[in-house]
Formats: sequence, structure tokens, C-alpha cells
Amino acid sequence: MKKYVLLIHLFIFCCIIARSQPALPVWNKEPDLFVGDWLLAPVTRKAALYLTPDKKDLVLYNGLVKRVFRVTPNAACTDYTNMSTGQQLLRSVQPEAIVTINGRKHRVGGLYGQKENAYLLPGWVNNFTKGNSDFQLLRYEVKELPPYLNPVSGVWATNRRAATGKLVQFHYIPGLAELKGITVTINYELYDGIPLICKWLSLTNNSEKPIQLNRVISEVLGMVEEQSAVVGKPEQMKKPQSLYIESNYAFNNAMRYDLSDQTTHWKTDSTYTSQVNYDLQTPCLLEVYPEYAPGIEMKPGDNFVSVRTYELAMDSYDRERRGLSVQQMYRTIAPWTTGNPIFMHLVSKTDEEVKSAVDQCANTGYEALILSFGSHINMEDTSGENILRWKNLADYAHQKNIKIGGYSLFSSRKISDADDVIDARTGKPGGAFFGNAPCFGSYWGLGYRDKIKTFFKLTGFDIWENDGPYPGDRCASITHPGHKGLDDSQWKQMAIQKDLYQWLNKRGVYINAPDWYFLDGTNKIALGYREVNFSLPRSNQKLLNRQNIYDGTWDKLPSMGWGFVPLTRYQGGGPEAILEPLSQHLSDYEQLMMQYYGAGVQACYRGPRLYDNDTTKAVVIKVINWYKKYRDILNSSVIHLRRADGRDWDGILHVNPALKIRGLMMLYNPTDQNIERDIKIPLYYTGLTQTARIREKEGPAKSYSLNRNYEATIKVALAPNSYSWWQVE
Repeated sequence: MKKYVLLIHLFIFCCIIARSQPALPVWNKEPDLFVGDWLLAPVTRKAALYLTPDKKDLVLYNGLVKRVFRVTPNAACTDYTNMSTGQQLLRSVQPEAIVTINGRKHRVGGLYGQKENAYLLPGWVNNFTKGNSDFQLLRYEVKELPPYLNPVSGVWATNRRAATGKLVQFHYIPGLAELKGITVTINYELYDGIPLICKWLSLTNNSEKPIQLNRVISEVLGMVEEQSAVVGKPEQMKKPQSLYIESNYAFNNAMRYDLSDQTTHWKTDSTYTSQVNYDLQTPCLLEVYPEYAPGIEMKPGDNFVSVRTYELAMDSYDRERRGLSVQQMYRTIAPWTTGNPIFMHLVSKTDEEVKSAVDQCANTGYEALILSFGSHINMEDTSGENILRWKNLADYAHQKNIKIGGYSLFSSRKISDADDVIDARTGKPGGAFFGNAPCFGSYWGLGYRDKIKTFFKLTGFDIWENDGPYPGDRCASITHPGHKGLDDSQWKQMAIQKDLYQWLNKRGVYINAPDWYFLDGTNKIALGYREVNFSLPRSNQKLLNRQNIYDGTWDKLPSMGWGFVPLTRYQGGGPEAILEPLSQHLSDYEQLMMQYYGAGVQACYRGPRLYDNDTTKAVVIKVINWYKKYRDILNSSVIHLRRADGRDWDGILHVNPALKIRGLMMLYNPTDQNIERDIKIPLYYTGLTQTARIREKEGPAKSYSLNRNYEATIKVALAPNSYSWWQVE
């Protein structure tokens, strides 16, 4: 009798699950390849989830990328296609995720039975089986894509809209009785208008006992290899380039994501026995996980959320196109990175100097003032007197329509033996990325977080410049309240930091931070420069700055990087290195501003003032008015024409096919000779195909025919040590 009751309950349960599945459009046939260029024109096809007629497969598709999931007898990704090229990215079926609980690995989803792992034929999948001990697919659901963070940063920006698309959730239950009560949800976000998918998982402990979550591999892909080589070690061989992978777990102060990445692991696949490499060492198995995280204890009722991994399908090996694709990813998923206020970096000692600088900003068209390092601001002081002081100054700035912010140092300083990061090798402070550094999970670290929140909440400040944020230090302390020990220290510290950045982001606070935290709410990072170079003569700085701009805009939007202009002495250097008195170095001051504003890059103009007389003031106003007039195109992506080397002309080209002014080119002559050249301008990414109207500065326009490579050839004349600019319509 009990047997029949159980069967009835099982039948009812299955019916409930079947009814809870969403009604989906039917996937009728394989679509044609995408025709057009998604970087040039909007894609009208929207993201959607489809169900195949036999109800065995789900298809996640937006016209640019397709990902297919077999959902019976368990869930597994069987197809991952770039619809611009028709390239199949997968060669084998893998689990949807792997979680290590209490020291034991468990697969989430996945199917078994593939014997040849060089490729996957669709007909094979019908014969694949599930693993009974794996986490099993219970149900799935599809929703409109919710915003991840606040898309509006409160400052001028080229995009203030949250991404649109679909969120698909696959819910799993354990196949083992010992894991009863532990559930996993695999989340996929597919975006409209871009070949981009985001994947992340959540794990909930609804059991009656605490568990140790040792490692979470949130993505596993058996990908087509990039290189076949008979011999060679994994580190020597090329990794697959068909997907650009980025997660929101990156740090090391390199000012570049690829060097800051902490989660992308290219592994070998011993089951792929037909690979060319004799020792089966081809790096073709992608696993995404933090090396030293999470390592956490989950009590009953706790929920864990993994890193978010963004997978952008690439259709070219061209460096410029790949960079433009990544930049479009940021515009889409992190619109706050397009915010780009015009700001000054003030060095102040008194409140009156702050008010004077605010007045100068208002008088010249600047939009924001940041109190620089070395100024008299202290955001860690939350006394009533200090809060009132800075609230009054913020109110004064806001009355002048100027946003205000300040600098705060976290790392590269020693707090105390009790609060600093503890080295696991010595059991003592030291050994951190910056030598000595506080632990974000210490009493001091948690207090720092709370003080920063209090300061912004009570003063109304608009901008935070956070220097030396936590860069992944592991801490062996067992007395810090924010983590238990070494194993969970990295994950817990990162969680504290993300909480602070996301809290500020939701309040519309603009954040400068010298590490790759864009996907958790920060707005700007350094272009990448050597600080002591700002002690060199101005002539050196001008050329080096253009190199920094050129190198720092391959993957970043112009709005995502800052440069530096020392108005006063900075880390050494004599009178030849600084711009003060400004009126005596007006030509250099103007060119440095034009170099940065002409690149769409904000620099930290660090000093006590923006102008010292009416002539200087007029020059600053002229440059700012010019920048604001062409601001939209100047904040558009950069095409790299020629890197500065001091031997010949150098320059960049901004492009945007959606604007009336499709391009704006900045060219420089660093030599002491006249330069006359015929220069080919690559105009493909302006969207122009046959002719272009080009004018130097605001002079008369001339029509040019484009060659088969979408290039226009123009004659350029540049006087010694000069620059000029051209509009493309």
C-alpha cells in the first residue's frame, strides 16, 4: 500500500512540476547566420528562450549567439554557436557546474556517454544518460532581465539604461540523500543586441546541518582547442579565443582585466584521447572559479551566490575589433562606466581653498571637484564636527552645481598587529600585496566600511576616490570578526568590499578605484602609467601621456580611464616638470588638456587652482567649451592610428555610427619639423561605406571617396610641435 501511495505522490509532484514550467515559443528550425555587423547597427532580434518540438531541448537565442540545453534525463549544454560566424564553440558535454561540499566534489547537471570528445554529433545526445548521484534538474523558468546595479551614476554619461534581455534559471535538487535540503540554481542572462551571456549560480543550504562549501566551479565548457600541437605544455599553447571571458572577481592593480583575472582556468582534458597533442596536454577545458574561494561555512538557511561570468562571443582575431566588442559589453552590462564628469583634483589645506576651487570649477565649466591625496579631508572621521564641516562644503559645491568628492586610502599602510593581514607562513602581519595592509574583515576594516558609508550618507558627497582597495590578500587571522580563518578570508573580504561599492553605486556615487571592480559598481580606473614619469620635463610628459592614452584605450572606454597632470610638484622634478605658474606655461597646459579631452579621457589636474589670471581662465574655458561641444563623439570608442614615438605624427580616431559626427580625429606632430603626409583614415566603424565629408577643425568640409577597405586618404599638414583635429561626417 505504501508503495502505491508513494507512486501517487510522485505522479502528483511531476504534474505540478510540469504545470509550473513556462509556456515557451517553439523552436521551428535552425536560423540562418546573422547578416550585418552588430557593432554598427542595432540588432532587432530580442533574446528569448525556445522549446524544441520534441520538448527535449531549450534554446537560448538572440540572433547573435545560440546556446542549446538538453533537459532530459538531466540538463546539459550541447550546442554553443556564434551566429555571426557559424562557429561551434563546443566539442564535448560537461556538467553545468561542480560544487565541492564537505571536501567532496558533486556535479550539477551534465550527461554521460560521449566517447569521442573531439566533436559532438547531435544524434549522440539521445543515447546519453544521467548520473544518479549528480544534482538533478527539477524545473526551469524564464524572466525579464532585472538590473544588476543602478545604471545611473549621477554624472554626465553616454548610457543610463540598464541592459535588457532574458534571465533563465535552472533549479536542481541533489541526487544523494546525504545532500538532502541543498539546492542549486544555475542562472543564465542573455542580453539583447550583443553576443553576450552571463552565467552564475546560487546554492542554498536548507538542510538541518551546517556544510563547508570548499569550491564552486560555476562554468565548465569542453571547448574547441585554439591550437593543435604534437608536443607542448599547456602554458606554452594558445588558449581558445572564441569567447572573451570576464568575471566580477578580479584584482592585482595591473589596470588591465587579463592580468587581474582570478577565475578563468584553462585545463587539459584526459578524456579527449583523439587530440593531436601526444601527452594530452591541450588546454581546451574551461573552468571558472576563484582559486582561494569560497572556503566558507554555510549554516542552515544560508544562501551562497557565485561569481558572475560574462562570455562574449568573438568573431575576429583583429585586436581593434575585439577591443570594440569588449567596450560594447561594458556599455551594455555596466552603463555606469560611461559616466565621465569633468573634474579637478584639488590639493587643499583649508576650507576656503575648497570654496575657491569650487568657484573656479563653476567659472570654467568644470563639473566636479575631488579633494586629492595630501588634502585636509579625512573621511574616516565621523565626528559631528567633521561631518558638519564637509556637509557645509558639499552644500556650497551643490549650490554652484558642482559635485564634490574626496580621496581615501585603504591599503599600503599599517594599522595594527590586531587588524592587519596575517601571513599564513609566519603567523605575523606582512606579506600582503602592499607589504603591510589592513584586513577588510578585521575590526578596523569593518569600521572603515561603516565610516565611509556614514560619511557619504550624512555629507551628501558625490564622488569617492578609493586608493589601494583590497587586492585579494588572504588573511590567516582567526580573531577577525569578518572571516573565520585563511580559507574563507579572500571571499569574505571581497564580499565586504563589493557590499561597499554596490551600496555607493545604488546611491549614485561616482567611484574611482585603482583595480578592476567595474562589474560591481566602480566607474573609473587609471589608464596605466608610471607615477615618477610626472616628475619628468613637460615635453616628456606630453608624449608619454599620449602613449598612455593609446595603450589604455584598447579594451577600455575613454570614460573608464583617468590620466594625470601635475599642476604643482609631484614626487620630485624641478620647474620644468610642473605647470605652475600656469600663465607662464600656457601652451603646455592647453596641449595637455587637449590631449586628454581630445581622447575623451579625464585627467587628474592636481593642484590648488585651475587658473591664475584671466588669460589662463580664458584658455581653460575655451578647451572645456570645445570638449562639451564634441563630447558625444569624444566619449566614443577609439581607433588606434599611430602610437606616439617622437619620430613622426601620432594620433587616434573616435568613431560612432549613431552620431551625426561619425568620427573625430586627433593628430600630433612632436617633431621640430613641418610634417606633410597623405594619411589613410580607417572609417569602417563610422558606418560610412562610400563617401565621407571631412573637415579640419571647423573649416570647410571636403568629400572623400572610400576605398574597398573603407579608408579615406587625406593630406595633412602639421606645424612643428603642434596638433590639429578633424571631423568626419
